[in-house]
Amino acid sequence: MNKVRVGFVGAGGIAKNHLHNISKNDRAEVIAICDVKAEAAIHSGKEFSAIPYTNVDEMLEKEKLDALFICVPPFAHGDIEEKAARKGIHLMVEKPLGLELKTVSRKSEFIKQSGVICSVGYCFRYLDTVAKAKEYLRDKSIAMVRGHYLSAFVSTPWYREWDKSGGQLVEQSTHIVDLVRFLAGEIDEVYANMSLQVHKDIPNITIPDVTSVNFVLHSGAVGHIDSTFTQFDHRTGIELMGNDFRVVIDGTSLSIVEKDYTISYNSKINCYEEQDRAFIEAIVTGNRKLILSSFEDGLKTLAVTLAANHSKDTGLPMQLSSFSNSKFSIS
Repeated sequence: MNKVRVGFVGAGGIAKNHLHNISKNDRAEVIAICDVKAEAAIHSGKEFSAIPYTNVDEMLEKEKLDALFICVPPFAHGDIEEKAARKGIHLMVEKPLGLELKTVSRKSEFIKQSGVICSVGYCFRYLDTVAKAKEYLRDKSIAMVRGHYLSAFVSTPWYREWDKSGGQLVEQSTHIVDLVRFLAGEIDEVYANMSLQVHKDIPNITIPDVTSVNFVLHSGAVGHIDSTFTQFDHRTGIELMGNDFRVVIDGTSLSIVEKDYTISYNSKINCYEEQDRAFIEAIVTGNRKLILSSFEDGLKTLAVTLAANHSKDTGLPMQLSSFSNSKFSIS
């Protein structure tokens, strides 16, 4: 195959990250960039020598693309994935995949039937330190998991609106939820408390600024995730504990602790670059095993966060099996 011809939908912050990665990849080239804001599309088009568009349908009709990066807010996906997959275009879809589980489930089946390669933007899976943690935990019995995503408020207007972002758990802390699933297994039950405490003066805000989620894994292990945007700095991490051991991922660093020793590792890679490299390599070689987070995986992580949101509304624990079959939206 010649260079993978890549298009982009969305030219915002996360798209810029991917655009820089693809522009440096010898096996790919950026062909076209679409954004509803003409100025953003034109600016990025000039920067990356790509044709700018403001209409997705027009771009997909006029350009011969091998791959498409979908980097739009969770409320704005529409049917972009289906339109691209129908044309045989491979997909890299940023998280979260949407806000309605029924819609995303339908997309997942459509993408599967289309046969295209699809990667979802859970970049932490590609960290070398996460790979070491996963290997260490392979024969371990995990008893408890603790995770956190603590950050400052995001000023992007749609982020503060519940029906556009789904809140911090769906939009940001989903990365920690995904690491729980990747390292410890599937989540069977969630129970969540959420509240808007200190950001009530922000115009149009309808999302909580503090969240606490308890969960039970299929293995029987228990855990919780704390999430807030009340902080001035940015901290993320996960701790997995069992009999006389713990595995701690702090940001991108890893510590494996047993009674008599501690081993620490600092990541040597950029997980975004590694994720994008793996996606392009998978297209070139046809090796789907290079993709660490498929659309189906992204759907499962989304289900956990939406179930937690529903638990917040009902005040009840949510079983993932029953939620996935009956509740399909953020509320």
